[in-house]
Amino acid sequence: MNNVYDLAHQLARAIKNSEEYKNYIEKKNLVYSDEKNKQMVEDFREKVFNIQLQQMTGKEVSQEEVDKIKKLEDILRLNPTINDFLAAEFRYSRLIEDISRIIGEAIDIDNKI
Repeated sequence: MNNVYDLAHQLARAIKNSEEYKNYIEKKNLVYSDEKNKQMVEDFREKVFNIQLQQMTGKEVSQEEVDKIKKLEDILRLNPTINDFLAAEFRYSRLIEDISRIIGEAIDIDNKI
């Protein structure tokens, strides 16, 4: 039987060869090749991260802050290049989440802790 590490490397190669990954990298390169688009995406990510951090540390996030982030996302999505990137990123993230869920269920990780 294959070593677990060999199988992990096989999985990594399969992910790198997936359409989700290839499309994500292509769209990311397009966005990051334009300094203005890159800055808009990074500013948006920083704002989202700060709200998530507040939520994780138990601080209340106002509806106004949530609405601002949603409006900012709506504005970003008007840019076709950024919109395509965010959609590709979502599909790739979904792939990784699904793989993590499959592994977690297979080893019954939730019931062992």
